[in-house]
Amino acid sequence: MDSISQYVLGAGIGVAVMGRRTAVWKAALWGGIAGTIPDLDALIDHGDPIRNMTFHRAESHSLLFLTMLSPLLAWLVTRIHGEAPHFRRWWLAMWGALFTHPLLDTMTIYGTQLLQPFSEHPFAIGSVFIIDPLYTVPLILGLLATGIDRGPRRLRWNAAGVAVSTLYLGWSLVSQAWATQVAERELAAAGVRTERLLVTATGLNTVLWRIVAMEPGGAAYREGFWSPFDRGRPIRFDRFASDRRLFGQLRGNWGVERMAWFSHGFFRVERRGDVATIADIRMGQEPNYTFTFDVARWRANPGWAEVRYAASGTRGDTAALLRWLWPRLLGADLPPPRERAPISPLPDFALPARRE
Repeated sequence: MDSISQYVLGAGIGVAVMGRRTAVWKAALWGGIAGTIPDLDALIDHGDPIRNMTFHRAESHSLLFLTMLSPLLAWLVTRIHGEAPHFRRWWLAMWGALFTHPLLDTMTIYGTQLLQPFSEHPFAIGSVFIIDPLYTVPLILGLLATGIDRGPRRLRWNAAGVAVSTLYLGWSLVSQAWATQVAERELAAAGVRTERLLVTATGLNTVLWRIVAMEPGGAAYREGFWSPFDRGRPIRFDRFASDRRLFGQLRGNWGVERMAWFSHGFFRVERRGDVATIADIRMGQEPNYTFTFDVARWRANPGWAEVRYAASGTRGDTAALLRWLWPRLLGADLPPPRERAPISPLPDFALPARRE
C-alpha cells in the first residue's frame, strides 16, 4: 500500500496497543514510524530497474526479521521517553506496527516476500489497489477524532477506525471471490480454456474488478472487467498476444526469467523494433503497464543480446482512465480506453449472457 496508509495503520496500531499508558501523540508517532520502516528498502538502488522492482518488499518485509527488529525499536523508544516500565507494551506496539505492514502489502497484487530468508515467494492477493481512500480515510478520521476528543472514551475513535478499515479488507476478499466465481463460471460455460486466472481490484475501489485469463502456453490472454452493478450482463473480454516464441529465444536472460517468476506467469513479451521487452501485466491495463522493461537487443550475430535493463513502461492517459472508471464501476456498458486494437480472430470476445 501507499506510504500514507502504512503510516496511519502503524499509528492506529500504536495508539490501540499503548492505550492510556503513554501520550496519544507518542503512540501515534512511533507507531507510524514503525509502520513505514519496511518501505525504506525503496531507497536502495540494486543497479537496474528489474532488480529494484523484484528486490523491493523482500528482506525488509520479512515477518521474521521485523519480529526481530521490534524489541530493538521498543528499547529505543523507551530510552528516548524514559518509559522503561512500559517496555513490554511498547514491544507489542512496535511489533504490531511492523508486522501489519507486510500483511497489508500482501493484499495488493505487487508481491511481498513474507517468508524471507527461507523463501523468496512473492505473496500477492490483489483484493485492494495500492491506493484506496476507503481503506485509509477511516484510519485518519479515527486518529484525528482521538486527538481532538479529550473525554475518557477518546480511544474508541481510533479503535473504530482500525475496525472499519479491517472490515473493508474483509469486504475486498468477499468481493474478489464473487468476481472470481462469476469469471470462472462464464469462461467455463463458453468452453474457454485458461492456464491461470487473475482477478484484481481496479484503481481506488473494490467494486470493479479486472480479470486476466491466460491461455494455455501463454501465447495470448484475455482482459475483461466486472462489477456487481453489471446486473447479469456478460463479461466482455478482449484478446491480446504475447510472443512466446520470442520468450523461448530469451530463455536464460536473467531479467526475463526473473520477471516471469515474479509476475506468477502473468507477463507479456513483445518485440519493438530491434528491442525485446517484458511487461508485468498484473499492474495496469491494456496496453499500458508501468513495469515494462527492455531486456535484449537484436544483433545479426549472435541474435538476441542481453542489454542493461531499462524501464520503458507507461501509465497511459490517466485522465481518460479516471473518466471511464466511475461510470464503468456503476455498471455502464463502456469499453475501456484502448490505444491499440485486440488481436484477431477474436477482436471483441464476449461470452454469452448468463441464465439467471
